[in-house]
Amino acid sequence: MVVILYVRYPLSLRNVEDLLYERGYDSCHETVRLWWNRFGPMFAAEIQRRRANHMRGVRQWRWHLDGMYVKMNGDMVYLWRAVDHEGEVLESCVTKKRDKSAALTFIKKALNRHGKAETIVTDGLKSHPAAMKEIGSEHRREMGRWLNNRAVNSDLPFRRRERAMQRIPRMKSLQKFASVHASISNHFNSEGHLIDRQTYEVRRSAALDE
Repeated sequence: MVVILYVRYPLSLRNVEDLLYERGYDSCHETVRLWWNRFGPMFAAEIQRRRANHMRGVRQWRWHLDGMYVKMNGDMVYLWRAVDHEGEVLESCVTKKRDKSAALTFIKKALNRHGKAETIVTDGLKSHPAAMKEIGSEHRREMGRWLNNRAVNSDLPFRRRERAMQRIPRMKSLQKFASVHASISNHFNSEGHLIDRQTYEVRRSAALDE
């Protein structure tokens, strides 16, 4: 539960410490940090493995590729993200640049893990078509003013979580947290706005139990 509280919700380490104290558990915020660092990647890896195995047998309609700048110790690094047609984050990768080489590495990583999509929607960044041309997927690319809103909107939960973290010391830390955050957010994405309340409660309970 500690890992879920810290990763899923925009809470700081001390916020989680206070919530635990209200529930009768006296734990230091450094203990929260230790638990999330140890168990968060384990939970996320298992969730991602199950989803990747499932998706290989399912038709991939459309992917959305996008990225955003993240401030780290005063410097800006680029967080690449691949989102499917349902808005769930498939892959994330942190690089110092957003050139063709970085885009190629990211796209290959996503394709190797999740298989190929019929269509890949991108923004106007020139690195995307250059990388897709090299791997022979340029004909799958689509670009439009509003077509990539799915990826842009999926940035919002991470942005809220980023503000609570206040400071990200290293690229390795950012990469780990982005991957864990995406996997756990996907796991609890029950599409509550599309289903009735009873179905939502059943799905939420099943996600918590798992």
